[in-house]
Amino acid sequence: MSVSEEAALAPAPWWESAVIYQVYPRSFADGDGDGVGDLAGLTARLPYIASLGVDGIWMTPFQPSPQVDQGYDVTDYCGVDPLFGTLEEFESLLEQAHSLGLRILLDVVPNHCSSEHPLFQAALAAGPGSPERDMFHFVAGPGGDVPPNNWQSVFGGRAWSRANPSSEADTDWYLHLFSPAQPDWNWRNPAVGDYFDGVLRFWFDKGVDGLRIDVAHALFKAEGLPDSPSEGGVVDGLRSNPQVSDQEDVHEVYRRWRTLAENYEPHRLLVGEVNLEPARAARYTRSDEMQQAFAFAFVKLGWDPGAWAAVGNELEAARLLHGATPTWALENHDIVRTATRFGGGELGAHRARAALVALLGLPGPAYLYQGQELGLPEVDVPAEARVDPMWARGGVCRDGARVPLPWTVDDRQNYGFSLGASASVSEPWLPQPAGWGAHAVELQEQDPASALNLTQAALEQRRTLWRDGVFTPGDGGTWRVEPGNLLVCERNERFLVAVAMGDQPVQLPAGTVLLSSAPLEEAGWLQPNNAAWVLRG
Repeated sequence: MSVSEEAALAPAPWWESAVIYQVYPRSFADGDGDGVGDLAGLTARLPYIASLGVDGIWMTPFQPSPQVDQGYDVTDYCGVDPLFGTLEEFESLLEQAHSLGLRILLDVVPNHCSSEHPLFQAALAAGPGSPERDMFHFVAGPGGDVPPNNWQSVFGGRAWSRANPSSEADTDWYLHLFSPAQPDWNWRNPAVGDYFDGVLRFWFDKGVDGLRIDVAHALFKAEGLPDSPSEGGVVDGLRSNPQVSDQEDVHEVYRRWRTLAENYEPHRLLVGEVNLEPARAARYTRSDEMQQAFAFAFVKLGWDPGAWAAVGNELEAARLLHGATPTWALENHDIVRTATRFGGGELGAHRARAALVALLGLPGPAYLYQGQELGLPEVDVPAEARVDPMWARGGVCRDGARVPLPWTVDDRQNYGFSLGASASVSEPWLPQPAGWGAHAVELQEQDPASALNLTQAALEQRRTLWRDGVFTPGDGGTWRVEPGNLLVCERNERFLVAVAMGDQPVQLPAGTVLLSSAPLEEAGWLQPNNAAWVLRG
C-alpha cells in the first residue's frame, strides 16, 4: 500500500470534527471566594463542561501577568499567576479534564508580552543599540516628542512610547500595537523564535493538547517600519496593512511550530487568531502550517442572510484553494454577544439560539464561548467598573462579554460564581447585573426548552451524524439565500442547515427535520428567527 493510500485510510484527526468550549478563567468559576475565577473553580466545574458534549476547552491566559489586559500581557509564559492558582493545580486540572475526555488548549501570546517581562526590563536597562533591545522594536525617534512613524495602537493612541522619557541620551521609542504595557517582540531576531520554541515545548511536555495563537498574523512588521498610508490606526491594518501584519516571513514560524507539534504523539493542535480576509487567512492553514484558523469574516456577522451567504461562499472558495476547513465561531471574549448583537431582548435571544444551531451544523470544527450555551446577553458594565484597556484608550469596551457566569438563581455567592459555603466572598471582579440569575445554569438545567438543553441536544445530534457518516471531514459548504430570506447552507447531498432570517414563515427544502432551534408550528415550514437541520434522501 502506498503512503498516500495509507493516509487516505487513516482516521481523521480529532480536531476536524471537534467542538471546543472557550473558558475565560477570570469569569468562569471562583474557587476561593476572592471574586476572580481560578483554576480550582474551573476544575470543580469540569463535569459541567463535559456534560455539554464538547470535545475540549480553550483556556485564555492564566500565566503570570500584571493583568493590564487581563492576562494578554505576560511576564512568564511557563507559569501560573497566583491569582489563578499554581502549576500543580493546572497539572491536576489537565489530568482531570483528560479523564473526562476533554482536551485542553492554551493561549500563547507571541506578538507581545508585558512591559514587566524580565527580558523587556533587561532591554530598558541595557540602553540603545544593545542586544537586549534587539529582542523588541526599539527605534530612535527623529527628536522631541515625535515617534519613529505614524502607526496607531489597536487600543487607541499612537503605537509608540518613549523607552526612557526622562533621559536626553536615550531617544529610543518602543513599539506596542496594543497598550504601552504590551511591547511587541522583534521576530526578525532569531533569538525570539528560539525563546518561543521553548515555550511550546514546555506546555506540550506537560500534556497540553494544543495552542490558540493570539494575533497570529502580526508577528512580523515591514522591514524599516515605514509609515502607514493611513492615519486611522492599525485595527484595519492588522487585517490588511502589510506594514503591521501578514508578512510572508510569518509563515515560516508556523511551519516550524507545525513540525514541533508533530514531534509529539498524538500530534498537537495549532489554532490561529488570523483576522484577515478569507483568502489570506486560509494561507495560514496550508498543509504544513496551523491546522485551524478562526473564520473571522464570519465571527462578527450581524443578522443578514446575504452577508452570511457571501462570507460562507468566500470561505468555501478559500477552503478549496488551500485545503483547510473553516473554523467556526460567533462569540468570544472580544465580541459583543450574539443575543445583543442580533437585536437584543426576546428577538435577539431567539436569533442567538438559531445562530448556535446553525453554527453546530456547519462543515468543520466549531468553538463556543462560555455562556453562549446559556444565551447570555451583553452586559452594560457601569463606566466606573470597566477595566478593559481598550475602553480607557479607545472608547471601546469588551467587558460586557466577560461578566462572571450565573450558576444559581439566588444572588448569594455571586449567583454561584464563587464556590464553597463562605458567607464572606468578595464582589466579582466585574459586576453582575441585577436579575442575572434568570440565565442561571441550575434554572436552565430544569427547563427542557432552555438554551442550555438545546445546546446539549444539538451537540448530541452532531455526534450521531459524525458517527453515522452523514458528516465527514471532506464536507464543504454551498450557501444561498432563498425567497423569504431563508439562508441555506448545504453541507453535502444529504444534509443542510436552514435559517429563517426574514419576518415571515418560509417553506423548508424537502427532507426530515432533525433539529430546530424552536418547535416547528407547521410541518415543513420554518418560523422567523428559527434554524433547522434537514436530512435528505
